[in-house]
Amino acid sequence: MAFIIVIISIAILIALISYFKVDAFIAFLLVSIGAGIALGIPLERLPEAVNQGVGSIMGSLTLIIVLGAMLGKLVAESGAAKEIAGVMGDLFGVKYIQWGLMITGFIVGIPLFYNIGFVLLVPLIFSVANQYKLPVVYIGLPMLAALSVTHGFLPPHPSPVALVALFNADLGMTLLLGMGLAVPSIIIAGPVFSKTLKNIKSGPVTLFEQKEDNAPYGTPGKANSLISAILPVFLLIIGSIIPYIFTGLGEKASSVVALISAPSVVMLISLMVATCTLGLKQGRSMKQIMDIYVNSTKDIAMILLIIAGSGIFKQVMEESGVSAQLADVFKQLPVHPLLLGWLLTAIIRVSIGSATVAALTAAGVIMPLVEQAGVNPSLMVLSLGAGSLFFSHVNDAGFWLFKEYFNLSLKDTFRTWSVMETIVSVTGLIGVLILSRFI
Repeated sequence: MAFIIVIISIAILIALISYFKVDAFIAFLLVSIGAGIALGIPLERLPEAVNQGVGSIMGSLTLIIVLGAMLGKLVAESGAAKEIAGVMGDLFGVKYIQWGLMITGFIVGIPLFYNIGFVLLVPLIFSVANQYKLPVVYIGLPMLAALSVTHGFLPPHPSPVALVALFNADLGMTLLLGMGLAVPSIIIAGPVFSKTLKNIKSGPVTLFEQKEDNAPYGTPGKANSLISAILPVFLLIIGSIIPYIFTGLGEKASSVVALISAPSVVMLISLMVATCTLGLKQGRSMKQIMDIYVNSTKDIAMILLIIAGSGIFKQVMEESGVSAQLADVFKQLPVHPLLLGWLLTAIIRVSIGSATVAALTAAGVIMPLVEQAGVNPSLMVLSLGAGSLFFSHVNDAGFWLFKEYFNLSLKDTFRTWSVMETIVSVTGLIGVLILSRFI
C-alpha cells in the first residue's frame, strides 16, 4: 500500500507542475503533506518533518550554491569565462570540445562534491556553448555525466566511502574498479547519448551570460581567468591531501586545515580572491561588484526554493518508513545479490530522490547476503552506487538544478537528465556483473 501511495504522490506532483502549472515549490509542499497524511505520519509530526526536510538539504547546499552563483556571475561578466572557453577551444578544438569538457568534469568531480562541481562548471558550459554557437545541452551533458559518475562510484565521495566501511571492502580496489566502470559509463551517457540531443533547445539563460560590452573595464588574461575560476578546485584538493602528506600535524593545525578546506569556506575564499582579480583589478568599484553578486542571488532564489521542496518530500518518505517497507518486500526476490542490491537501491532512489540515502538504506538490507553468497564487497559497493543514480526525477535536487540552470521544460529534462542518469546506472550495473565473472 505504501508503494502505491508513493507512486500516486509522484504522479500528482508531476501533474501539478506540468499540467496545472503550479509552482514547483508549492506543489512539493502540497504533495508532501498529502503523502505524509496518507502514509500515516502523525499530524502533529508533519510540521516538524517539513522543517527538517528543508534544513537537512539546505543546510549543506545554500552557502555553496549562493557563493558559487556569485563567483559564476563575476567570471561571466568579467570576460573570464570567455577567456577560458578560448583555452578549451585551443586545446581540444570545436570537434572534440565535448570530450574536453567531459575530461574536465571527471578530473574536477573526483575531489569535489557533486553540487559544488555543478555550480562551478555550469558557467563554463554556457560560455563554451555561446562561444562556438553549439546547443548547450549537447555540450554540457557529458561534463555533468562525469560529475554524476564520480559522485556515485568513486571514493572520497560520501556514499562510496560509507559503503566501503559497511561492507568492509578494500578502498583502493573499490577506487580502481570504480575508475574502470566510470570510463565506459561516462562515454556512453555523455558524448554518445548527447548526439541524440542536438535539437534540444534550452530557454533563455541569463545567469551566466557575459555582457557584450565590457568597456570601460579590462578583460582578465587567460591565466588570471583560469586560476580565478577554478581556484576552489585547487583549494579543496590541497585541503584533502595535506593530512596525508603531513601526518604529524598537531591538533591545532589539523583544525585549521579542516576549517579552510570546508567547501563553504573554500567558496568564500575563492570569491574574495575573484573580487580582487576579476573585479577590482579590472577597474570595477566594490559597489559594482556587489551589485553583480546581488543580481546573481536574485537569479537563483527559485532554484533554492525548489531544492528545499524536494528536501521536504524526501523527509516525508523517510519519516513514514517507506524505504524499509520496500526493502523488506524486494529482498525476498530470487535474484543475484549484485542485481538485487542495484534493484533495491534504484527503487528507493526513485521513491525518495537522495542517492546517498538510497545506497545506505539498501546496504542495510543486502549486507547479510554479501557474506552468504561470497560476493566481492567492492563490487557490491559499486552495484549500490550505480543503483543510487537510477532515473533522477522530480524528487531529486539534481533534477531541479539541471532543469532550472538550463531553463528546460519538464519533458526535456526527463528526456535529457533523467535518461542520462539511467544510462549511467544501467551501464554501471552491466559492468559490475561482467566483473563479477572474473573477480
